[in-house]
Amino acid sequence: MSTDSHMYSDDDTPLHLKPPQNGAVNGHSNGLNRDVSMSDDDDDDMPLSQTTRKSESLAPSGHNLKRKKPAYAESSSDDDTPLASSPAKPKPSSSRPNGKSKAKQESDADNSYQSSLEAPKKRAPNNRGRPPKKKIKEESDASDDDDKLIAAKKTSGRKRKVKAEKDDDAMSEDDKPIAQKVTVAKSRARKVKKEEDASDPETPKAKKRGTKVKKEEDSGSTTPVKSKGKKEEEEEEVFRWWEQDPNGDGSAKWTTLEHNGVLFPPPYEPLPKHVRMKYNGRELDLPPEAEEVAGFYGAMLETEHAKDATFNKNFFEDWKTVLKKYPPRCDTQIVKFELCDFRPMFEYFEGERAKKKAMTSEEKKAAKKAKEELEAKYTHCLLDGRKEKIGNFRVEPPGLFRGRGDHPKKGALKFRVRPEDITLNIGDNAPIPIPNVPGQWKAVTHDNTVTWLATWTENVNSNHKYVFLAAGSSLKGQSDMQKFEKARELKNHVNRIRQNYQVDLKSKVMADRQRATAMYFIDKLALRAGNEKGEDEADTVGCCSLRCEHVTLEAPDFIIFDFLGKDSIRYYNRVQVEPQVFKNIRIFKENKNDDDNLFDRVTTSSLNKHLNNEMKGLTAKVFRTFNASITFQRLLDEEKLEGATLQEKLNAYNKANRWVAILCNHQRSAPKTHDQSMEKMRYKLRGFKYDRMKLRHALFKIDSKYKKNKKYNEDESDLDDDWIAVHEDNMKAKEIEKAEKKFARENEKLEEDGKKSNKDTVLKERLQAIEDEFKKLAKERGTGKHSLNRERPVEKIEEAVDKLTEKIKNFKLQMVDRDEGKEVALGTSKINYLDPRITAAWCKIHEVPIEKLFSKTLLTKFPWAMEVDPEWKF
Repeated sequence: MSTDSHMYSDDDTPLHLKPPQNGAVNGHSNGLNRDVSMSDDDDDDMPLSQTTRKSESLAPSGHNLKRKKPAYAESSSDDDTPLASSPAKPKPSSSRPNGKSKAKQESDADNSYQSSLEAPKKRAPNNRGRPPKKKIKEESDASDDDDKLIAAKKTSGRKRKVKAEKDDDAMSEDDKPIAQKVTVAKSRARKVKKEEDASDPETPKAKKRGTKVKKEEDSGSTTPVKSKGKKEEEEEEVFRWWEQDPNGDGSAKWTTLEHNGVLFPPPYEPLPKHVRMKYNGRELDLPPEAEEVAGFYGAMLETEHAKDATFNKNFFEDWKTVLKKYPPRCDTQIVKFELCDFRPMFEYFEGERAKKKAMTSEEKKAAKKAKEELEAKYTHCLLDGRKEKIGNFRVEPPGLFRGRGDHPKKGALKFRVRPEDITLNIGDNAPIPIPNVPGQWKAVTHDNTVTWLATWTENVNSNHKYVFLAAGSSLKGQSDMQKFEKARELKNHVNRIRQNYQVDLKSKVMADRQRATAMYFIDKLALRAGNEKGEDEADTVGCCSLRCEHVTLEAPDFIIFDFLGKDSIRYYNRVQVEPQVFKNIRIFKENKNDDDNLFDRVTTSSLNKHLNNEMKGLTAKVFRTFNASITFQRLLDEEKLEGATLQEKLNAYNKANRWVAILCNHQRSAPKTHDQSMEKMRYKLRGFKYDRMKLRHALFKIDSKYKKNKKYNEDESDLDDDWIAVHEDNMKAKEIEKAEKKFARENEKLEEDGKKSNKDTVLKERLQAIEDEFKKLAKERGTGKHSLNRERPVEKIEEAVDKLTEKIKNFKLQMVDRDEGKEVALGTSKINYLDPRITAAWCKIHEVPIEKLFSKTLLTKFPWAMEVDPEWKF
């Protein structure tokens, strides 16, 4: 499939899809001064061969440099007259002060180490100088003096904008904490049932910069308990909400709600007395509170995190604060991180992991059963009398914050969450659950207009955490369906919206021209809207928070974007834009420093407000979802798959998915194990060819005429005698191992049945047969003939050769697909941005099992999409 831009209409072509142009401490090697890029994925720095941008998490260099005005070809058109020909701004005399992190919240529990972290402390400073802030005169479209205001415009310095709305992580009105919701009618006042001795009955308060809802997905939270009966499964399948209330847009989300609260992690168990970390060569006798925090670091000693300077600095600062309240019993003063040796702790944890791995299957089953029994009552709730699965019912245990990318708070201590931190949401008449650890709930409320079951605020970033129903629940399904239907609705308005912003690209009002340019980038490049960040947050940006340093002009009409996007993933893209957009960016950059805002008259809230005026409910994220889904639908429709094999169809689907992931910048660094994985696949491919060669040689022995048949006479190109010898030795070792395991299993079974076990001579006979078989194979090397172990008709051999040929062809396609997708995260777009009905309809048209494309989790998440008509289009 061609990826050239000619296959799109002018309006719909994502610019992004055009072809590219062009000494030991702490028990480990000291990593304090290394700049290690953090990522959740194993990675290396190989470039993405099929994309126009890179995915390294690298910070763009160069800050606060005065930009020389480049010479561009000027036009005499009135529209090209610079809107902001203001005098050059004097260099600021002072730099922006380093920000401080907020004071960490203290738990009411007396025995918690977190109470020792009372005072606010400085985080990793940001040394970039900041110009003084300037006030910007507000402009109005109705003013008669617009032209005068624009002509006399003064360029502002980099502004710190209020984070009014989030882009991808913005919480819906339904899911906001109570204190953040705007009360529409006083008659809907909520009742709050306060627990006795509750330390703070208030619900979470809104942060000024708009809190980011981080819906935690616990690794096991979506795994159903295997002991669940068929009757329960049938009851869950019966409720087909999309046939009863597909919109689900009423203010009340439920009538009755009962659940058992959240599951807290077990209390800390001190390490054995012989396991002690060292300081300056001496063993430390630490109290449990200090030992627990040290253990968090000791367990991560051999990870990339422990080699990161920022991670180590933040950990040590927080640990020292804990040590002030819980000092070593041996009176040792811990002042230098370099003198700490966490190796004894690490070795103990590794030993415990090895013991767990070495457990017998019976022991593992018993441990799993005990865990399931403990969690059973937390996994489901009763919603309107119907049993619904809960998603993240486990409270995250304390530990060290890892963050993503170059987060300035990575390594900070995450406190243990206690009942006094948590607000529950249940029905009016529902019994109040009892926590599984000592303590009382912060508050219990009854709000049927929201969908969360519990909420609390974590201490590192002050983000609100929530417990929601599982992905496949009716409430989640309604939310997903409404999201994609809103994106589909945009089809009816998008042409008008594009015409409007095309007109505003030449507006005489600076704010309108900037807003139109930002909309152009969001539409054509699927950029996130972006929000201003605080001093103690990762310096990631989106469209509205772009700085001049992030955008470079290249005559005649190319723009180079280079910045850190969400999760500190680098966005690098060189795109050709419309001449008017190029001129606008040139104007916006004039007389500004590198760290000044490019769009100093646009905020995310003002942009989304304008979008809502264009279409009710339209936001930058809806635009992003629309562009991802419409592009995906178009790419799939353009593939000619008549007569294609299943693997060819899967490759075509994944290719379209990759383009959308690239468009949305859903990229990753290639896993460290990728090369090893590809080498295993290459070996497996040769194994298939070896099997085919042996079948061909068997035909040659039966009848020499097969040697003249083109279908069989070509030798396998990448099989030589040395490789064949090694391969046969490997096959022999596997066969011997298989025979020994089978012999052991047979004897175990005989002993269980009270019978006599087989003698060792039986195993020896089997092993001798294997030896004889591979001696025969060694003699056949180079002869071009092979004797099968059992006689088979010629037709069956020919059929087996054909099957292997097809298998080899499909496996090669799998290898290509795996290699091309090594630096692209397909899952994010598939879960959040691609309407699942596109996939369901495509699978029905092309007779592809949807299980090949959707995991069990996605099938559970999108049951409403599975019954779509084959002719359905986004």
